[in-house]
Amino acid sequence: MAGMSITNTPKTASIDDASPIGRTLALAFDDDPMMRWFFPDGATREAGLGRYFSTLFTRQYGRHGVCERTEAAAAFWVPPGAQDKAVPDAETIRELEEILGDRAPLFREAVAAAAGNGPQEPHWYLAVVGADPAAQGQGHGAALLRSGLAKADAAGLPTYLESSKPSNLPLYEHFGFTVLGEFSLPGGGPTLWSMRREPRHAADA
Repeated sequence: MAGMSITNTPKTASIDDASPIGRTLALAFDDDPMMRWFFPDGATREAGLGRYFSTLFTRQYGRHGVCERTEAAAAFWVPPGAQDKAVPDAETIRELEEILGDRAPLFREAVAAAAGNGPQEPHWYLAVVGADPAAQGQGHGAALLRSGLAKADAAGLPTYLESSKPSNLPLYEHFGFTVLGEFSLPGGGPTLWSMRREPRHAADA
């Protein structure tokens, strides 16, 4: 269609995409309260976040999840059946702790706290979604959300996520999520909101 950009069309991410995905998500999460808690130094945050997200992608979600990207956004989903495998293994944890430095204990506590609040029913989990702020308003994040939610809907399963940025809650609510509850991370960390979305049938979409 004339005038329609193809750059926000989701495509499956490959391991070769690790560097651009890391850069995109570093920009997307620069102002996220949880990421600022993990990476408090503004001078090194972008580099640290890039390594953090690249490592999560190459060692965890890229192997066991459903990862998609556009030219300015990325999303990591975990379908049922892969959730045990998508938990970071010992080597991944070592890499992440090396990246986080003295914030590593806070990271371990945050992972444990989030896991304790996770759902028990079969579901699709939205682990990460973010878009480069420079492309805001171009539909990159929305396209990735719709793509992943369509897969969950096709399976007839609910979707879960945790958000640490309150300004994002209305966006998720627009896509059908509702807030289940909130909890604060240990050690004086930020608040996370757990959210759930019921599966939709084609007639409901």
